[in-house]
Amino acid sequence: MSTEILALLALLPIAAVALLLVVLRWPASRAMPICYVVAVALALGVWQVPLVQVTAASLKGIVVALELLYIIFGAILLLNTVRESGGLQSIRQSFRNISPDRRVQVIIVAWLFGSFIEGSAGFGTPAAVAVPLLVGLGFPALSAVIAGMMIQCTPVSFGAVGTPILIGVSTGLAGQGTIDEFAIHAGFENGRELLSLIGLRVACLHAIAGTLVPLFVIATMTRIFGVQRSFSEGLRLWPFALFAACAMTVPYVLVAWLLGPEFPSLLGGLIGLAIVIPAAKYGFLVPRGDQVWDFPPAGDWPSDWMGSTSVQPVADHGRQPGLFVAWLPYLIVALLLVVTRLKSLPGLELSPQALCTCVTIPLKNLLGTDISREVVPLYLPGTVFIVASICTFVLHRMHLRDYATAWKASGRTIVAASVALIFTVPMVQVFINSEAGSAGYPEMPLALASGVKDVVGNAWPLMATFIGGVGAAVAGSNTVSNMMFALFQYDVGVMLGVDPVWIIALQAVGGAAGNTICVHNVVAASAVVGLIGKEGLVIRKTLPLFTYYALLTGMIGYLTVWWLHAPP
Repeated sequence: MSTEILALLALLPIAAVALLLVVLRWPASRAMPICYVVAVALALGVWQVPLVQVTAASLKGIVVALELLYIIFGAILLLNTVRESGGLQSIRQSFRNISPDRRVQVIIVAWLFGSFIEGSAGFGTPAAVAVPLLVGLGFPALSAVIAGMMIQCTPVSFGAVGTPILIGVSTGLAGQGTIDEFAIHAGFENGRELLSLIGLRVACLHAIAGTLVPLFVIATMTRIFGVQRSFSEGLRLWPFALFAACAMTVPYVLVAWLLGPEFPSLLGGLIGLAIVIPAAKYGFLVPRGDQVWDFPPAGDWPSDWMGSTSVQPVADHGRQPGLFVAWLPYLIVALLLVVTRLKSLPGLELSPQALCTCVTIPLKNLLGTDISREVVPLYLPGTVFIVASICTFVLHRMHLRDYATAWKASGRTIVAASVALIFTVPMVQVFINSEAGSAGYPEMPLALASGVKDVVGNAWPLMATFIGGVGAAVAGSNTVSNMMFALFQYDVGVMLGVDPVWIIALQAVGGAAGNTICVHNVVAASAVVGLIGKEGLVIRKTLPLFTYYALLTGMIGYLTVWWLHAPP
């Protein structure tokens, strides 16, 4: 079978997702079972993957889906706990004290706080934290989900303390060997030198494209959710949006240059918060008076805007925690996410990461195949959210009946998301575990990438970001996309006679951008606020940002490898 036809067949599961979710606007709970059947039919009928392999991949997908549901449940529980305690009242007031303008609020919460959380935890955690927090501040659920998904680009390459680079790219390039062996063969001193160079180039590409992301977010928000339905209402805040963007991206690049791939997003987001919040409180570039922008009255919101969480009023039990105590649950989340990812503590012979990973549930060689999964419950962000919820119960001096209400409401909400995820993630696992077929074809993602390469030829740098993005959108992870495609992208660069390190950087950037249109990330973010059935609508709204991001960075990569660093 020709490479092009094989690529078209490999495209079918992705095309089915696009058709059913985005074009026909089916809810994910209805569309994803069909997409799963398409992937299974291709694996069995064309790739001739053994049934036991497909079943094992599906089982792994169910396990991953349960992990995601655990994270979602924890995020919902924390939001409901803070609501029932009355803490959301104080948090909402604190943001009004910074600025009542919703455009300013979404930049601070989604862009800056979200980048910090992404840098510390990954796992799609920013959406699980920022989206419900925005809803708690009075944002429509749909607006919160779109904003939470749109910022899932710039910080993602350095999420979870650099995992997409340090684990994703490293594992993808090393193959059966080590990254040091690969780097020395490629002319570098060691793997760290190679990964640091890739990280710096990724950071520079992200900084160029990412500087416009806050402006993109607020313009989209005012266009869809404003009374005037106007892009211009968002664009008018361009000075503050660019200021807030640079407050994150400038230290982000400097950290990538000076410290390496672990901390650009974490420190970039934290430094950005330290710069922007005081500046906003002081009134720097912040609108005042009749220039303040807000949503229409909640009573005028269409039903499409609202999830089951957003329509619940904030509890008022005659008590309201002070500002610092109200914010403590989110400070606890941020602190625990950072500390549990540390390999050591200064001055102590203690590894928080090792402590959290000492409890594991190994699922090795499922059904006798080479497909495995290791569940580490204490390391999952869901555990952090639940611990923060328990701390909130104590710190906010809640009544037991109010805390029980938070648990019951969270349980009801999580059930609605389960159907979509239970089919979405197994579809992904069947798609990426299709290399063991007797037909001898490469796994579906590589078959798709190979077909695109044969068609575009020397224009590959323009497509490298899109391949990385599609990989992340399907797999739900920039790290997994880099594992699948890093070596392939490197080899294409070598074949073209251009600097292959730039091609890998384009892969990593595209993989980060792909998170903005990732189906199971959208399902998870929507489930946190009870916005079930609108997944295709969310992807329709985030797709322009993904296209901009992948196209701009692809064009920069093309110009760089063919003009600025043209081979002699």
